[in-house]
Amino acid sequence: MPLGLAFFGLGTGYLIFGPQELFGFPAKSESSELTNGWWGFWMPGMLQFLCGTYILVGLTWFNVFGVGAKSTPLYAAGIETTVFGIHWLAMGLSRMRGGSIVPNGFMSVAFFLVALLGLIVFKTAGDGPVTLLFAGLMAVYFFEFFYCFDLFMPLSRKALGLVHILTGLLLMYLTYGIVLNLSLGWHVYI
Repeated sequence: MPLGLAFFGLGTGYLIFGPQELFGFPAKSESSELTNGWWGFWMPGMLQFLCGTYILVGLTWFNVFGVGAKSTPLYAAGIETTVFGIHWLAMGLSRMRGGSIVPNGFMSVAFFLVALLGLIVFKTAGDGPVTLLFAGLMAVYFFEFFYCFDLFMPLSRKALGLVHILTGLLLMYLTYGIVLNLSLGWHVYI
């Protein structure tokens, strides 16, 4: 199961972007935006896109994960990681090329709603840690809306940075949990 890659990739992106938003370090410059764009494209973008595509192809073309109640949240995970991956690919490229963040404010509405969809699916499936992850994602896109439109600054930037860091740390926990459970047979709550 490639979900560990998606968790790690997104967590890396949040742990790179979060400190810059919360602490202002490193300072925004052409070179830091280029570097952050590369990281955003490859880690959260490509890793989530690959994970989501793998899950969706496995479920729909080859039925390698089985059919039934267990596949329902897995289908949602495939959809969610694919759309979030494409989102990060676009954000990474935009940052590398010095694009405006204002359109991201409108984008945040759609991603808030898709995060809500994930929260509903994983809450219904009884997966507490992943439900918490989607609550964190909803908070990210809530504050992203205000940040992109330069509203309530610098509070919205700092709140976005804090939520990025906290959600990034949760994603690292989920990465550890899924890897330890699948590779060593541990029983980490994920």
